[in-house]
Order: sequence, then structure tokens, then C-alpha cells
Amino acid sequence: MSEPLIAVRHLHVQAGSFEIVKDVSLALHAREIVTLIGPNGSGKTTLLKALLGLIASKGEIMRRPGLKIGYVPQQFAPDLSLPLTVRRFLALFAPPEAGEAALGRVGVSDAAGRQMSTLSGGELARVLLARAIVGRPELLVLDEPLAGVDISGEAALYHLIADLRDEFGCGILLVSHDLHVVMGKADRVVCINRHICCEGDVHTVARDPAFLELFGARGELAIYPHLHNHAHRLSGEPVDR
Repeated sequence: MSEPLIAVRHLHVQAGSFEIVKDVSLALHAREIVTLIGPNGSGKTTLLKALLGLIASKGEIMRRPGLKIGYVPQQFAPDLSLPLTVRRFLALFAPPEAGEAALGRVGVSDAAGRQMSTLSGGELARVLLARAIVGRPELLVLDEPLAGVDISGEAALYHLIADLRDEFGCGILLVSHDLHVVMGKADRVVCINRHICCEGDVHTVARDPAFLELFGARGELAIYPHLHNHAHRLSGEPVDR
């Protein structure tokens, strides 16, 4: 396999005497979708922030020189008291024409003139994704990108993320608790509970005793392969091929 975009060896993150992430080794390659799953408080977001250098950690972190990263954080709450349109928001990160192109690519061009505070959960998720791809990243890091998205739009948004992987040739590291949606398209699933409990393709992980112990009956959802003979609009509606 090619040189990793990013890799960690024996990563530890500690808060006081409590070890949030313990001895994690992980590598991510171009054109690979890796989904991180785990119960609440298992260290998923902390691991992402350590990989991105946003928090202190111990261990070895290797990034490809000049690696371009697009990042969607877990929480983004627009300030209701601050007038800010989607167009002006994206202009903070890229030239206007690049921002408009990114909005078009994720299917929300018509939101450009609207206030950030008025967006629905699904619209905000796509605007944040547009911000992440505006520089054509080599690595997309997405922390709960489906949060706030209604059920009808979840599959469409996840298909879009997979399409962006194919278009840019980038690697994608995705955190989610929506097992039935995200695991079906992941190339590799990593289940963590402070340490890596198990990893592999979706079927391997779904049968792993460590995974079943963590998720119980919910684990049955994870083997949904999301195979069908149609595509989805961004609204979630199917489009016959």
C-alpha cells in the first residue's frame, strides 16, 4: 500500500490522571474511507483532535509533507447575534468563486445569500462540508457530519461524501454513531473504546465479540450493506438509474 496520508503510533491522550485515548496506532491512506465508531465518551473526537494537532498528545504522529486537510468539527453553532451569510462565511476561507463552486458541488448553491443562523441541520452540514472541500483537500476529517440531518437526508449526504472521495482521490476519516448508515460504505471500520477494540471491513467488525459487547443489539444494524440499484438526490429521494 502507498505511503499513509497520516499515521499514529502508540498515541496517548490524558486529562489529569484519566487516559482518554490509550495506545492507539492507526494509518489512513488516499482513497480510503475509514469510519471510527464507539460508545459516547470512547475518545473518538479526542483522537481526531490529536491527529490534527489540536490537542496535546504523546506518541508518534506522521503526516505527509504539505498534507491538505479539510475538517468538519462535531459542533458548530452559528452566533445568532452575528449577521453572517453563507457566502461571507465561506469567503473567510477561500476566494468567492471557490466558495460558490464548493456550495454548488454539495448541492446548496441557493443558500449562498442566507444567514448561517437560519440554516436547517442538513443545510448546515452541507455548508460545513463545502468549507472543508473548498481547498480540494487530500484528507477529509469529518466528526459526526450527519448530526442534525434528518433520516431522509442521511444516505444522500453519505453518498455525497463517498463521491467526493472518488472525485478528489482523498482519504476520509469519519466519526459517527449512525452505524446503519455509515458502516455500509466504509472501506475500514475502527471500533474504539479509549483503545482500538477491533478493526477491519464492516462484516469482520460486526461479528467481532468486542464490537458486540459494546453495541449489543445495535450491532445488528451495522451489517446493513446499503446495496441498491439507484442513486439519491440530496433530499434523500431515490433516482432510478
